Amino acid sequence: MPFRLFAFLLASAALAGVAMLFGVRYLWLGAWLGALLWLALDAWRAQRLLHVLRTDVSSLPARGAGVWGEIAERIRKLLRERDQQVRQSEDRLQEFLAAIQASPNGVVLLDEQGRIEWSNQTAAAQFGIDIERDLLQHLVNLVRDPTFVAYLASWNYSRDVVIDGPAYSHEQRAHPVRLSVQVHPYAGNRRMLLTRDVTSLEQAEAMRRDFVANVSHEIRTPLTVLAGFVETLQNLPLEPDERVRYLALMAQQSHRMETLVNDLLTLSRLEGSAAPTFTQWTRVRALMAHCEDEGRGLSSRLSPQHGHRLSFAVEADSELGGVPTELQSAMSNLLSNAIRYTPGGGEIGVTWRLLPDGRGEYAVRDSGPGIAAEHIPRLTERFYRVDRSRSRETGGTGLGLAIVKHVAQRHGAEFRIESTVGQGSRFALIFPVSRVREARALLR
Repeated sequence: MPFRLFAFLLASAALAGVAMLFGVRYLWLGAWLGALLWLALDAWRAQRLLHVLRTDVSSLPARGAGVWGEIAERIRKLLRERDQQVRQSEDRLQEFLAAIQASPNGVVLLDEQGRIEWSNQTAAAQFGIDIERDLLQHLVNLVRDPTFVAYLASWNYSRDVVIDGPAYSHEQRAHPVRLSVQVHPYAGNRRMLLTRDVTSLEQAEAMRRDFVANVSHEIRTPLTVLAGFVETLQNLPLEPDERVRYLALMAQQSHRMETLVNDLLTLSRLEGSAAPTFTQWTRVRALMAHCEDEGRGLSSRLSPQHGHRLSFAVEADSELGGVPTELQSAMSNLLSNAIRYTPGGGEIGVTWRLLPDGRGEYAVRDSGPGIAAEHIPRLTERFYRVDRSRSRETGGTGLGLAIVKHVAQRHGAEFRIESTVGQGSRFALIFPVSRVREARALLR
């Protein structure tokens, strides 16, 4: 302010001095003209700054003298700070949107009329909508599930609602999706939808119900047989040979329940424990010898008159790293499964070999009836049987291949099933290079 006053007085004095050259009487006229000229110049500078602010702020002149130059510089500084804050806010917004985009749950923002303002890719895929095409479209026109439409219109969002989503391709096969949708109002009548794919949860719940039902059924059947025989032995006089036969059948059913419980405990232990280490190495020949003993014994029990033609071949003397009991269980289950489903007189070949890439393969091939293609993906499910009557006749629990699958996963192995109806089946466990090594010489 002192500078402006000094400039104003200086301009008045300068023109007053010029006016004195023409006479003293022109002194006040010169001072007045100097003041008017200074005011005009000052107004022009103010108008120029105002014009720049109204039209193009980026063309603010460089800092000049006087108060208007100071004002221009301060405005430029404030604008730089504002631009920096805007950029930081935009960066934070983009980071926030990127985080929502990466979320496994869907997010949809609706305006007061229920139109789509924003959606992440997850929600778009779950609802089957196109983000760019369907922007500002009413969501109820795109998702016509009656349950969802009624839920959205009710304005009672204290709970979520589960609806059927569109089918989408997954691993080359379509499967339905079940979506949980929860609405949260915000900013007046705007609404935020949070969606979650609960397909796997519902499948797990269905599997749990099926598992309980299957276990109950599998245990109830031998218990019913046992209860019937016990009642018979208690209430009826029996001949010695009849008593012996009934006791043998009771022992058979007891063994069946024991086997079932042992398999269930094995599965529970496999699912709840950590992956095995590489500190234990087991000779494949020992595992195969144990399989051969069990296989020949089972074959003689199931087909005493027409035994199976079993063959065992170890093409490479190797050792496997892992839990010996688990490895033995997986190998034995594959062999016993082949024996149970192959009629007497059929051929079953068991082999161990090293693949060209260094992995080890344990394979069981049989000449049984084969398995239709639609059954193969479900063979490792608990209690799933292609032929229920055949499995129960031979004493199978329906858990063998489930155990094999879990052992394979824990040891990083690949479980392959190949089968053709009428031509037999081939089951193989392929162990990674890290779990296979050349057998070491035995110390004497």
